[in-house]
Amino acid sequence: MAGPPADAKLLETSDLHVAYGGIEAVRGVSIDVAPGEIVTLIGANGAGKTTILRTISGLLRPKSGEIRLRGRRIDQLPAHEIVRAGIGHSPEGRRVFPRLSVKENLEMGAFARRDNRVEADFERVHTLFPVLKERVDQAAGTLSGGEQQMLAIGRALMGGPSLLMLDEPSLGLAPRFVALIFETLTEINAQGTTVLLVEQNAQMALSLAQRGYVIETGEIVLTDTGENLLGSDRVRKAYLGEE
Repeated sequence: MAGPPADAKLLETSDLHVAYGGIEAVRGVSIDVAPGEIVTLIGANGAGKTTILRTISGLLRPKSGEIRLRGRRIDQLPAHEIVRAGIGHSPEGRRVFPRLSVKENLEMGAFARRDNRVEADFERVHTLFPVLKERVDQAAGTLSGGEQQMLAIGRALMGGPSLLMLDEPSLGLAPRFVALIFETLTEINAQGTTVLLVEQNAQMALSLAQRGYVIETGEIVLTDTGENLLGSDRVRKAYLGEE
């Protein structure tokens, strides 16, 4: 399946190669995300999904290839400039600042901002995640796992991103929190934020996403609509646990 036309792409990676020392973890990955989409990357542990997100956000440097945001190359920019350009990243494992308060964690998400809409985004996060407003002065490390995941997403939103990248947002969460997180992602997208999602729960991710990429050992092996991937025998056997 073809992605969006070139002039409609918010994010595009072209022939991306990323290595850890002599081990190539990502091999020739080309993906694209159009404004307003939810796109998901699925694959087994170690397939390269997290590496792709970390490279897009500037935490890793590609060995070769290009990353473009609205047509502008960003693959050599420092991470804080990539945040300022419009990419927010909620990492695997949440990575909140445990000794800082909920409010201080959210303020950290806005560190690169140079506009006057920070207070409006505080209100947005509090509306999306009311529990964070209730716990505004509480140390982040004392929150439950689900609440910390909400805080990690909220912190990424405080950067005012046009593209929100989420890495395993349901990992280790109770089912009620998983359902709440996915409902909120739908709302975030409906409010105009584009989403690139890495998620172990392939069923939920593909049900949510307009399009998906299947990654195996650092390479894209399949791409299609979320609906079509859900119906793929290959995907159902490998990632949905069906015979």
